[in-house]
Amino acid sequence: MSRIAGVRERGAGLRRLETYADFADRVRATKRKLFLDRGEDQPQMPLAPSCYCGIRSDFLDYTVDRNLYKHGKYLPGAHIPIFPPERIFETKPDYVLTPTWNLKGEIMSQLTHIRNWGAKLVVPIPQVSVI
Repeated sequence: MSRIAGVRERGAGLRRLETYADFADRVRATKRKLFLDRGEDQPQMPLAPSCYCGIRSDFLDYTVDRNLYKHGKYLPGAHIPIFPPERIFETKPDYVLTPTWNLKGEIMSQLTHIRNWGAKLVVPIPQVSVI
């Protein structure tokens, strides 16, 4: 490791246990904000679920993926079916969650039409935001 990298790590707190404990706390807080138990009258939200969040088929009807090889398959461990993105436009959910925060701009441009029925995009990282 270079001397500069070591200085950056120290400056970012990466050599302190508290930095990682704080990160874990923020992950748990994000989970609570996104996945509190919803009643039957709550809006639909297709998403790419996480085993950590405990998302299963009793909570979520489906997820979508652009990868053709995943269509017709299921998410491992959750048994949630995977559909092409067009499924969103067929079912018109109230919310679409994307855990890929780093692709937010690209996904927003691909899903501009969800506004036609009043749907919103939810991005959980770095903080939960509804767009």
